[in-house]
Amino acid sequence: MNKDAKQDICHKTKPLSFFIFLIMFLYIYRLFSMQIVHGEQFKRKSQDISQRASVIPAQRGEIFDRADDIPMVLNTDSFAVDIIPGEVPASEFSTLLTRLSAILKIPSSQIQKKLPPAVRQDFRTIELKTNVDYETVVQIAENIDSLPGVSWHSKPVRNYVETRSFSHIIGYVGDITVQELTAVYNKGYTQNSIIGKAGVEKQYDEILRGTDGVEYKTVDAKGRYIKNTTVVHPPKTGNSLVLTLDRKVQNLAELALGKRIGAAVVLRPATGEVLAMVSYPFFDQNIFGNENAGVLYNKLLQDQNNPLLNRVISAAYPPASTFKVIMNTAILNEKAFPTDKTVTCLGEIEYGDRIFRCHIRKPGHGKLALNDALAQSCDIYYWTVCRDFLGIDKIVDYASRFGLGQSTGIDLPNQTDGFLPSPKWKERKFHEKWLNGDTMNMSIGQGYTTASPLQIANSLCMIINDGIIYKPHVLKEIRSSDTNEIIKRIEPEILHKENIPPEVFQQVRYGMNLVTIKGEARYPMRNTMFRLAGKTGTAEVGLQNRWHSWMIAYGPYDAPKEEMIAVAVIVEAVNQWEWWAPYAANIILQGALAKQTFEEAVEFLGFASLPAIKRGVDE
Repeated sequence: MNKDAKQDICHKTKPLSFFIFLIMFLYIYRLFSMQIVHGEQFKRKSQDISQRASVIPAQRGEIFDRADDIPMVLNTDSFAVDIIPGEVPASEFSTLLTRLSAILKIPSSQIQKKLPPAVRQDFRTIELKTNVDYETVVQIAENIDSLPGVSWHSKPVRNYVETRSFSHIIGYVGDITVQELTAVYNKGYTQNSIIGKAGVEKQYDEILRGTDGVEYKTVDAKGRYIKNTTVVHPPKTGNSLVLTLDRKVQNLAELALGKRIGAAVVLRPATGEVLAMVSYPFFDQNIFGNENAGVLYNKLLQDQNNPLLNRVISAAYPPASTFKVIMNTAILNEKAFPTDKTVTCLGEIEYGDRIFRCHIRKPGHGKLALNDALAQSCDIYYWTVCRDFLGIDKIVDYASRFGLGQSTGIDLPNQTDGFLPSPKWKERKFHEKWLNGDTMNMSIGQGYTTASPLQIANSLCMIINDGIIYKPHVLKEIRSSDTNEIIKRIEPEILHKENIPPEVFQQVRYGMNLVTIKGEARYPMRNTMFRLAGKTGTAEVGLQNRWHSWMIAYGPYDAPKEEMIAVAVIVEAVNQWEWWAPYAANIILQGALAKQTFEEAVEFLGFASLPAIKRGVDE
């Protein structure tokens, strides 16, 4: 081959050589990049692919009352039974289901639903049953050779030490639903998570739930576990909650209300702290950890008395004559009617084509000025003054300023806003004009207006605090479960503040004091230890002479605001009529202020012989 031919071949192979060199360079660079530059990243990916992760459930934080001594909610050791379907030979699947059904005491069909044919070759862990006791786990361990793929792990369950009237406040937990998981999927929840369903458990779920741990096991290409490759990241227990509730006051209020369908709430007006919150009927939260939880829950749902309803925050009632303290504030602040000018009550008045009857019939209350009208709860006084001098616009305005028709802001789920009507609303709703008869009804808390017991208690707090309502709350402190150190303390927060002169509220408080010493509540509210103030309410329900019984009260009347407590009680019309709300309020105030038990308060007040005392406790 001559020189020219060699040069020609060399010239032709240069591009090929360059291309081969480029390929080799890129290949070496890629290897260098994968092994040196990004080596750790790919190593982690390979580990992820070859590892199986199992969640280790965290224990939820405990819940205490304000004394912070004995927990109201504990975690009880329990277990969950799992299965890895890929480890079960196909020929033994049917036999295994029968054995597990007998041991776990659940139908084999229930197990089959969790193990459809599509997952039977899967090596992922599937949870078959939770809340399994120790004896069942021992039985599984003793027969483990005949239960391929079956295992168990610890899964603590909630043990509610305080149930009864605490149930609506504390709430309960349950398995997360698909809808719940969709809403919180980016917050660390999984399909096996336990989540708060009601009350404090729901409101503060993210604080209570803690952080789940993870157990990593390496698997081979077929998904089988490789021994001695387990790595565990332990779970972290959730933080604990200290509530504003006073266990003794709660029990006192529960017994004072008795077995009467209704509600009672006790507040610290100067801070918004909830000392007690009772709704009857109540329920036992521990049923939700029962294997028959679904059946028991449906039974509660079908109960016509609705024991799952927290009547303090989620039920709305006509406020009746408790509304008159708002009207007194409006009349005084607007100077709508002279305080010393009287209105004559003859027991009834005729307006339009209707006769409006005062709750005391003829001969009526006689001549009454503002304070005595409140003390005697004279409807005719308020019908006349509010219709002819105050007017519907001012009535709606002041009711709104007292927080009616608005959220109380309490840190519990599912509260109602109640309803505050107006002339514009009626025109939109019924295509009818607002009439003076509507104004008359609204002025005494009847008609369309509704409010929750907590909203009514808040309106009382505004009068006590000279125009300020502090946001009611049940959480006092968040504490570390490890060190018990305070992570956060809840400070009083103003919900409403009105620029109304203090002397206006002083006048209203004076009228409320008259209610308890010479007014219609002077007998049930008599108290020789504490000076009290309050207002009764009798809300008519339907046309069958049935009434809700209301009482709002506070004391001591002459004490600094920081020492006062406020109470609101309602007894629904479905109960036997016994005008019980004022008696219950007096018992609660006496017991809470004097640090007495229910029995001691009843004895001191001279109520022990009342037939209603025995009925409320024993029925």
